[in-house]
Parts: sequence; C-alpha cells; structure tokens
Amino acid sequence: MCGIFAAVSSEKIFDASDYKKFSGATELVSYRGPDSQGLLAMDSTTSQADNNQFNIFLGHRRLSIIDLSADGNQPMQRDDCYIVFNGEIFNYVELRDELKKIGHQFSTGSDTEVILRTYQQYGMKGFTNFNGMWAFVLVDLKNQKVICSRDRFSIKPLYYLQQNGNWYFGSEIKQLLPFLSEKKLQKQLAYQFLQQQLQEHTNETFFEGIKKAGAKHSLIIDLTTGKFNEEKYWDYELNAAVTNESDAIEKFHSLFVDSVKLRLRSDVTVGSLLSGGLDSSAITVLADSFQPGKFESFSVVNDNKKFSEENFVDELVKHNHILNSKLRFQSSQIPEHIDKVLFHQDEPFGSFSIVAQYLMFQQIKNEHDIKVILCGQGGDEIMMGYLKYFFFNLQNYKRNGRWDLIAKEILSSLINRTVLMQLEWNQMKRYLPGFAGKKNDFILLNGETENVWQFHSIVERQQKDIDLYSVPVLTHYEDRNSMAASIESRLPFLDHRLVNFLLSIPLNMKMKNGWTKYILRKSMTELPDSIRWRRDKKGFITPEEIWLKTQLTEMVKNEFTHSLLHEQGIINKEKFLNYYQDFLNGKSNTDYSLIFRTFIFEKWMKQHFNH
Repeated sequence: MCGIFAAVSSEKIFDASDYKKFSGATELVSYRGPDSQGLLAMDSTTSQADNNQFNIFLGHRRLSIIDLSADGNQPMQRDDCYIVFNGEIFNYVELRDELKKIGHQFSTGSDTEVILRTYQQYGMKGFTNFNGMWAFVLVDLKNQKVICSRDRFSIKPLYYLQQNGNWYFGSEIKQLLPFLSEKKLQKQLAYQFLQQQLQEHTNETFFEGIKKAGAKHSLIIDLTTGKFNEEKYWDYELNAAVTNESDAIEKFHSLFVDSVKLRLRSDVTVGSLLSGGLDSSAITVLADSFQPGKFESFSVVNDNKKFSEENFVDELVKHNHILNSKLRFQSSQIPEHIDKVLFHQDEPFGSFSIVAQYLMFQQIKNEHDIKVILCGQGGDEIMMGYLKYFFFNLQNYKRNGRWDLIAKEILSSLINRTVLMQLEWNQMKRYLPGFAGKKNDFILLNGETENVWQFHSIVERQQKDIDLYSVPVLTHYEDRNSMAASIESRLPFLDHRLVNFLLSIPLNMKMKNGWTKYILRKSMTELPDSIRWRRDKKGFITPEEIWLKTQLTEMVKNEFTHSLLHEQGIINKEKFLNYYQDFLNGKSNTDYSLIFRTFIFEKWMKQHFNH
C-alpha cells in the first residue's frame, strides 16, 4: 500500500524545475508510504534517466507490507517496463508460480514484480488474473505506451489531470492541485452532493479538470501519437452456478473463507475493524480462526446506547475469545480533528462517522503494531443489506404482478420485526422522485438531478451501488482515513469471485422473509445467534442529529458568520441559518444530514477557496 505520482508528456521535455515539483507532489503523501521513497525521471525515446531533461516521471512512497526488503522498492523495472503501484495483488503467490512454469524469473517476493511479469506475458488482458486492489502506472518503453490501471471496485484511488499536452497522475487530489492552471469548483457535482448526498458517481471531482480513473478500466497514453483512451478490462460475469439454498450456502461460505484467508497474506501484522454488525463480525471471526488468540480487533463505541453497538462487540469478543480495543468517540473530539480529516479526504464528506473512523485508525497507529486492517465495506451492496433493497424488491415484485410475494414479504417483516420496523423517512425520500428533485429554499446552486430511484432489476441496482452510488464513496473514506495513519485497509467482501457469485444467485437467497443478508446469516454458524440473527441495522453511525442540536450548535453557527458558499451564490446564508433554527426547534420537515453536508461543504470551501 503506497502513494504514487506520475507525470507524462508526448509533446515537451520536463526540466529540473519540473523534477522538483514532481518530487514535492510525491512527498506530499508521505504518510501513505513512510518506509521509503523512489523517484525516476527518464526520456522515453532513449530510456536514459535524466533529472534535467525527461518526459516521464515516476514517484513512489512505500508502505512495506509484502517483501519488506529493499528489493520491493519502487519504481520497479523489469526489462523495458517500469511501474509505480499502490495496492495489493492477493493471489500473487499463485500467479508467480504459474509464470515461473512458463519461464519467467523473479528476483523479489513482491506482488509488484508479478504485475510486471503478468503484463509482459499477457498484456493488459492479464489484469483480469489479479485478485486484489490496485492503482498503478506502468511504462512500456518497447511499445511506447503508458498504462494506468485501477481495480474492479474503486478500492484504490487514481486521479489524473490532462493539461497543456501533459498528464499528471496521483493517489490523491492534493497532489494534482499545484498543476491546475486555475482552481474552479465543479458545480454539477457540488449540486448533487448538497441535494442528493452523491459524490463518487461520476469520474468528476469537486475540482474542475481533475478526474478519477474508472474502476475496472485502464487509461492508455500512446507516447508516439499522444492519443489518450480508456479501456474496460473486466465486467461482471453473472451465471447462477447454484439454484438450491444448501448448495448456495456451502459455496458462499467457501468463497468467503478463501477471500478472508487471501487477505491475511502479509509480512506484517493484520487486524480488523469490528463494529458489532454482521459483516465485520463475520470477517473478524474467520480471520481469528486462522490466528486463534492472536488476532486483534478494534471498535468505535459511543456512550449513547441508541447509537452504540458495544453490546454486540462485547458479545462477539466473549463468545469467540477475540482480542479487542475500543475507541469511545465523543463530540468534543470533532472540532480538534475535523479540519485534519478534510485535509486527508480532499473533498467534502457525509457524516461525523468519517471523523470517528479517522480517529480509530490513528489510535491503531499510535498504540498497536498493526499495518493492515480488514474491513467490511461492500457487504451491504452485494447481499442486499440496506433497508432500501426491501422496497426495491417490493417494486420489482409489483412489476411482475407478484402481489402474493409482496404480501408475504411485508407480513414476514412485521412478524420478524425486521426491515419495516426500521424505516427512516430521511433515508427513504432520497429514492422518491418527487422529494429527491425538490430543492431546499436555501440552496441557490442549480444542477441536474441524478435518477437514483430508477432501476430495471435488483441485480442491476446492486451493480449501480457497487459502481456508482455506494461502494466508491465508502472506499474513498476508507482509503484516505487508513492511509492517513499509514495503515492498509483490505475488504474481503469485494473479492470479484464473491461479488460475481452473490449477484448471480436468486434474490431470495440474499433477502428472505424480511431478513437482509440471508445467505450470510445462514452460513456463518461461527457467530453467536444474537449477532447472526440481530434484527436492527445501525451501520457505522454516530449521534449526529443529537450533537447538531446540542454540543455542536455553536460550531455550526460560527462557521457561517462568514460564508463562502453565500458569497459564491451556492446557498443563501440567512435561509440556511433559519433552516438550522427550525431543526433546533424540532420541526419535522428538516434534515440533519443536509445541515451537516452544508456545514462540511462550507469548511471545505474555506480550505481551498478562501483567498
């Protein structure tokens, strides 16, 4: 896990002053890779390294996880190919063995070398062999190409800026900001963030001109012609290999265990984040089974019992004899740390839970000798864990005239006290066209509304959440918070084999009789029943609504004493503060999440546009 920066030109020659800027852009994310730094400047036509005259620059900050020796440092060269790589290829051992059989030689134990040899053997088609998370820039001098690839599910970031015939690539947006000719707000994305809580559903960022590489895609620069194009190297492979429940449960459990086992491959210590929910509990129990009595888990808890899952954490830890450390998150910690979190996130974020997660990773860094953490992102999307899927499912049955199934699901949910008992209006109205398109009075910015309520099938909707609406946002937060603490986060639910399988099986194996994640509940007999069949779903939450009404009121109001959002015509400050007052007075038509987004957007604007 690392930080990368690259600059490429097919038209001009960079010089010593550029080299200094590019070195600075690499160093800017040193926290992503504190173990070593590598820089390479070269002329692609002569293959000569030269810091004064070059058209390709590769910069790397290394967090050593696999092959801790200097042999694994980057940029890495094999023959006429060079690479800077951020991420992990978890099946690198198997791939290396296959490549050895056909004549390839290896001088390191790193997965980076496996990427290079795979490309040399199979070209870009070989990227489909990888089981992992990655963002890399690969220079192929023989074919005069630069290839930038990103993993299937947006786990590792890769941003780019194309300007004045040059391309700049970085792990984080902040690395590219110095190369913008003018810093401008991307207003369409800003509108959809304020209005719909959306932000990672396009390749745009909040900075006009800086874009993100697409998941499951590679960007290719032809150094001879200067042409730039994007190619998809992978897509979902949906084929229902099993149709009966018992076979599906057995197959799921086998794939899930193997995914966790693969993600325990490391030359440093691995732990897990444990929320007390179903996903993180399942991962933690399986990981601990491979390292019984030694595996450490970490939990964020809260004194407010309504928002804390501490009792479920305690139950799992006691039942399975798992080591656990807790962070007790308080509202008093927010003012001190929120600006740091904004710095690392680079863009506005959606809730105070992002601050809690940041502090959890910082505590792990400061108090424990752990560099790798397993997390549960992706489980809700691939197993229909969100409450919205219950209503999407009813809508799907309605389209097909299955009123009998609608009645059965509603009745089962009421009897089992599951989904229908947990409905929150502020969450559900996002998926109702009449409400999602209705702009609040204090928002002056205009834009197009994303039709998040439209879908043709449940599986298609799951894919949209994985590709656009949900997973990319969660992995953005996860990557920035973990890497701010020099920790690698690994996500077992986003193993492409597991994703393909779960999108292929019948819907009633994912949601049944009002139970979400049915197949996980049925298969994970290793969990105590109190967690395995728990009815409520909290997710990773904080008492945000309460804090915005009490301890943090002055912080919010003070932020709008001087408002950049108001000055730039994005909001009306007076109307926002009136809306906030209505919220404080308990009016039911107010939305605390909208208040938070407006507040964090204001703080972010001041970080970047307060000149």
